[in-house]
Amino acid sequence: MGELTRRYIVMPMATEGPFDVRDPDATFVLKPWKDPAALRALESYRDLCYPELAEDLNGWIRTIRSGPVVRGGVGARNEEYVAARAKPRAEVRPTPAPDPKPKSTGKPKPKAKAPKPSTKKAKRR
Repeated sequence: MGELTRRYIVMPMATEGPFDVRDPDATFVLKPWKDPAALRALESYRDLCYPELAEDLNGWIRTIRSGPVVRGGVGARNEEYVAARAKPRAEVRPTPAPDPKPKSTGKPKPKAKAPKPSTKKAKRR
């Protein structure tokens, strides 16, 4: 897993503090092992990120799905809501880059018409 690396040390604070939504360096920690909503967020992220990272996230998601169910406080609260909204998901995949050619709509393109010869008579001089 070359693309999936640890970049931060996260630890609980002694007391909770306010979250500044305007801080561009703020982090929001999700625990996909303990929260089914976080796992869904991770799957969405995987679906939208570059292929090498998507492949690494795929491995992590498979490991979580095949492991024991572990729930934290927020994860336990989210579980019933995730289950109510659950829809079948296809097995994980890194998506290939989109084809740069436009897809056919099934309708043939209209052909360009050749200009009609002019029927006007030329003016005499």
